[in-house]
Amino acid sequence: MANLKEIKLQIASVKNTQKTTKAMKLVSSAKLTRARTLFEHSKSYEKKINKVLSDIANRIAKLKEGGNTNRAFLENSKPKIVDIVFVTADKGLCAGFNILTIKKILKLMKEYEALGATVRLRIAGKKGLEYFKFQEQFWQKLLKEAGKHHSKVKAGFINIDILDSVADLSSSPDYDRATDFIDGAVNDFFNEKTDKVILVHNGFLNMLTQKIYVKNLLPVEINSLEKSEDDNSMLEIEPDDDESVLTDLTSKYVHFNMYYALLDSLAAEHSARMQAMDSATNNARDKVNTLTVEYNKARQAAITTELIEIISGVEALK
Repeated sequence: MANLKEIKLQIASVKNTQKTTKAMKLVSSAKLTRARTLFEHSKSYEKKINKVLSDIANRIAKLKEGGNTNRAFLENSKPKIVDIVFVTADKGLCAGFNILTIKKILKLMKEYEALGATVRLRIAGKKGLEYFKFQEQFWQKLLKEAGKHHSKVKAGFINIDILDSVADLSSSPDYDRATDFIDGAVNDFFNEKTDKVILVHNGFLNMLTQKIYVKNLLPVEINSLEKSEDDNSMLEIEPDDDESVLTDLTSKYVHFNMYYALLDSLAAEHSARMQAMDSATNNARDKVNTLTVEYNKARQAAITTELIEIISGVEALK
C-alpha cells in the first residue's frame, strides 16, 4: 500500500486537475452560448438563400429551352476529381469531435477512390491538418524503411493531396476569410479543374449531441434545397442574364454555406468540450473519493501498527 505522503500528493494533484476541467467546462459553456446565438441567427439566412437559389434554378429550367445547362446544376455521377472541404477544431479536449469528422473523410476518400476518382483535400482546422500530415509522414517513413512491397503500408496515405488549409478559422469564424478559403474550390469547379465539391463538418444538433453533415456544394443538388410552396413566383430574370445570375448566386450560396458550417461546427465543438470536461470533472471527483478512502485506510493501518508497537513495548517492560 502506498504511504500517506504519496496518497496525499495524488489527492492534491487530482483536485488541481478537477479545478482545471471545471473551469474549462464553464468557459466552454459561456462560449457555447455565444456560438449558438450566431449559429441560430445564421440558420434563417441559410434557409432563405437555399430557397432563393432553388426558385431561380427551377424557373430558369422551365423557361430555358433544353433546361438549366449551368455547370453548377449539372449532375455528375462519375466525377474524376473530387474536392473534399472539411472542418475540424483547432484544439483538442473535446472527446471524439475531431476523430468522427476525420473517420467520415477517410470513408469518403475510400469510396471515391474505389470509383477511380482523385480526391483532393481542403482543411479548415489544425487538428484535421495535423492528422493527415502525420499520417503522410509516418507511412512515407515506413515505406522507406520496409520497402515498396511491405504488406502493412497503406498506400492511401502516401502523397495525400492537401490543396489548401487554414488555421484559426474554425475557432474564430469570419465570413471574409471563409469566402477566401472556399473560393479556390469554387474557381476550380467553374474552370473545370474539379468535378465535385463536398463540404463535411460535425454540426450542433442539441446540447448533448453532434451530427456529421455531408453536403454536396457543387454541383448543387436542387432536391436538397428548400423549395417555395408558391408556384406563382414573382422572380423576373432577363433572358441574357440567367447564366450570370445563377453563377453569382451559386457563389454566394457556397460562400455562406462554408461560413454557416464553421458556425455550426464551433457550436458543436464547445458542446462536445463542455461534455468532455464535465465527464473529466466527475471522474476526478470519483478518483479523489477513492484516494481519500485509501488514505484513511492507510492512516488507520499506521495508527493500529503504532498502537501494537506501544502495547508490545509496555508488555516487554513488565
